[in-house]
Formats: sequence, C-alpha cells, structure tokens
Amino acid sequence: MKQLSILLKGLIKENPVFVLVLGTCPTLAMTDSVTRAIGMGLSAAAVLICSNIVISLLRNVIPDKVRIPSYIVVIAGFVTAIQMVLHAYMPDLYDSLGTYLALIVVNCIILGRAEMFASKNGVLDSALDGVGMGLGFTLALFLMATIREVFGAGSFCGYEIPVLSNYTIPILIQAPGGFMVFGLLIAIVNAVTKGKVLKKKDFGCKGCPAYSSCSHNCDAVKEAK
Repeated sequence: MKQLSILLKGLIKENPVFVLVLGTCPTLAMTDSVTRAIGMGLSAAAVLICSNIVISLLRNVIPDKVRIPSYIVVIAGFVTAIQMVLHAYMPDLYDSLGTYLALIVVNCIILGRAEMFASKNGVLDSALDGVGMGLGFTLALFLMATIREVFGAGSFCGYEIPVLSNYTIPILIQAPGGFMVFGLLIAIVNAVTKGKVLKKKDFGCKGCPAYSSCSHNCDAVKEAK
C-alpha cells in the first residue's frame, strides 16, 4: 500500500507542475505542441527514474558536503545519454526540443526528488517515486499541450482538425496563452482538491536542498526558541 501511494502521489496529490509548481520553464515552452510536450515529458521521466535509482544506490557513499554536485553529475550523465539516443533515432524530436533537452540537467523536479526522496529511501521506492513524478509531469504537459494546440492551432500532434481549423485562438500557442492555460489548470486542480492536496506542514525550509547547511534556517531558529 505504501509503494502504491508513492507511485500515485505524483499524479495529483503532489503533481510537480500543478501542485508543487516546479519545472515551469519547460512546461510553458514545450506545451505549444503535443508532440514536443510528450517528448519532453518522457525524456525528463526517463532521467528522473534512472537518476533516482543511482542516487538511492549511492546514498550512503556520497559525502554530504558534495551531495548536490554529485547529484548534478549523475543527472547530467543520463541527460547526455537521452540526447544521444534522440539525436540518433529521433532527430526531428531532438531538434524540436532544442536547448530545453539539455536543460533537464537543472530541472528542479529531478534535483528536488534526488535531494528529498532518493537520497533518503531504498532503490524500489525511489524508482516508484521517479515513475510517479515522471508520469505526473508528462500528463501535465500533455494536458496543457492538448488544450493549447487544439484550440490555438486547430490541430493535434500536427494533424489538422477540420472542424476547428477556422475557429482557432492563436494567442493560446503564444506565451500569454501558455501562462493563462497554466494558471487556469492550477486553479481547477486546487478547486477539485479543495486546496488540501498539501498540508501546511509540508512547506518550509526542509524542502530546500541547502537546508542542512543554510545559516538562515528558519525551522532551526524556531526550534531554538
């Protein structure tokens, strides 16, 4: 039951895009096309799963003082592998993702899960966390891209929808439209879950990668008082 909960929490309860509001740069940039959104989502998910597994395996080996640089090296290795695979077998998708593919290295979803989960849990749980968060990220991108491409360009995955081709809303595939759809979906998720997907205690300094070394640790100051 615990493992099922770990797998499912990334879909709604702790969805990285609509609840935790992480990875907003690729979310806004890649969702003007369903094809690009799926490509970005699956690429990030693959890196997330693989990096979670490796970091979990090395969690007792990596020195605490260099854990963040170590995580970035692991993540960068898998991003490079994904780039090489896409460049070799899916060159069109590789070109369409552009620099955002390389920027997966600094995607705060992946680094955040490495610091907050993989470094503290076993391999199986870390792999399930990666799958859940990766699926949540991919589904969020797919939902946004579907709305933006269908109503903004009158197409789906590049294929024209005859009924909508003459009734498009071009602003939806532009930056302002991306922000608008993003905000509306966050509001809908918040309304459906009644704002209770995350409790107040889930927020605070402990979510920060620099928590243990920060000289302005708010939680520590409160405990001292």
